[in-house]
Amino acid sequence: MAGYVEDRWYKKDDKGNRTIKTDRHGQGKRYKVAGIPGVRARSFPDKQKKAADAWLAKAIADSNKGEFIDPRDGNILLRDYVEKHWWPSRTGDPATLQTVGHRIRGQILPHLGSTPLRLIKVDSLRVWLKQLESEVAPGTAVVAWGYLNNILECAVDDERISKNPCRAPTLKPPSAPRSKARAWTRSRVLAVQAQLPEHYRVLVDIGAGAGLRQGEALALSEDDIDVEGGFIHVRRQIRSIEGKLAFSLPKGNKTRTVPMPDHLAQRLAQHLERFPAKPVTLPWKDPRPPTSRLEAKERAPQTHRLLVVNRNGNAVRANMWNEDHWKWALAEAGVIPKPKRVPRKSGTGTRLVYGPTHEMGFHSLRHTYASVQLDSRENPVAVSKWLGHADASITLRVYGHFMPEADGRGRQALDAWFARTDDPAPSSPDAPQRFITTTGEGSSLPRQSGELRQSDDLETVLELQESAEAIA
Repeated sequence: MAGYVEDRWYKKDDKGNRTIKTDRHGQGKRYKVAGIPGVRARSFPDKQKKAADAWLAKAIADSNKGEFIDPRDGNILLRDYVEKHWWPSRTGDPATLQTVGHRIRGQILPHLGSTPLRLIKVDSLRVWLKQLESEVAPGTAVVAWGYLNNILECAVDDERISKNPCRAPTLKPPSAPRSKARAWTRSRVLAVQAQLPEHYRVLVDIGAGAGLRQGEALALSEDDIDVEGGFIHVRRQIRSIEGKLAFSLPKGNKTRTVPMPDHLAQRLAQHLERFPAKPVTLPWKDPRPPTSRLEAKERAPQTHRLLVVNRNGNAVRANMWNEDHWKWALAEAGVIPKPKRVPRKSGTGTRLVYGPTHEMGFHSLRHTYASVQLDSRENPVAVSKWLGHADASITLRVYGHFMPEADGRGRQALDAWFARTDDPAPSSPDAPQRFITTTGEGSSLPRQSGELRQSDDLETVLELQESAEAIA
């Protein structure tokens, strides 16, 4: 049988007894377990022959089943495993990787980085979760938990640990409270817009009038505006990677076309007349120096005539714009409290500090756009396409509460259906035909702009609503 335990201190005499001392007697560990195919030898100290035999038996059994995990591989610290093995193998969008790295260095490694992989157990995770939830918002805790779970799952695949403690049934992972997207009133939108510098005010029109994300609005060029067709082509965004700006495709790597209301078209024309578009050149996708010819080709700079630039004619940095202009406008419009002046950490001068504003960001304009569309009974599938969502279930999950009179219209429809005197044959055994009518005899609900036209479309939306609830 493969595998054996070697005594490195004694060898057998003529009678088969281990009485003859070897040259290594008293040096190092006495017993060596070796000879198992694919398993590294392991040594045990004196007086641990039974432990060596037990390890040999288990190693042979696990090896035969293809399940052997050498516990010594789990001695590596979590920090070393992440930095030397897990992180170098990560690929994907550089901005996303930057966010992942920031979360891991901020919420995981300070607490668990000095712990060997094999010693990260359920009890240590409970302690970490308690610390984490006292330091960060619930949503951040959920994200950090997901990253740690992925790291430990990779450690299992790398055969460094036998199982992932994050999957223990007694361990309750963090959960973020479900919060609803909140739209702004027209008066609030106009009040905040009025407090921005004039050359930045069109950003509010773009956000509320077309639902663009902030990076997409900052990257909008005059060539993206189809005045004759009445559309805005969302082809790129501006983002920051390691402090440097770059153009890239919109979120999800998908371009899209958004209908342009007449009001927005007028506002864009007025803006361009007063503040002509300026050419801005940025690397494409990744601003870091290329390491190959392919990367050099993919990251070649592009020039676009942007609608909005800073006073120096350069691309606008979203984080600086938020701090210097957006939060100021929110405070001046009375949306958030006025900032306080606090001493700088350097000890020289002061700086303005605002209260929590995460629910009052530029994204609120996108929420407002979605609410106006859905409140007018526009097709949710179309709204999803204009917002750039992967599918309509996301739109319904995030913005479904903006759809008007959902329960009232349903009750009226059923009342009208049961009150009918005729009994036409349904189109299918499971679905009554054309049951949505008003209580007035023989009349149908008045058409609204963008209202769903066919019962098939309505069924599709209802299915998507169920899908959204399942996902949530």
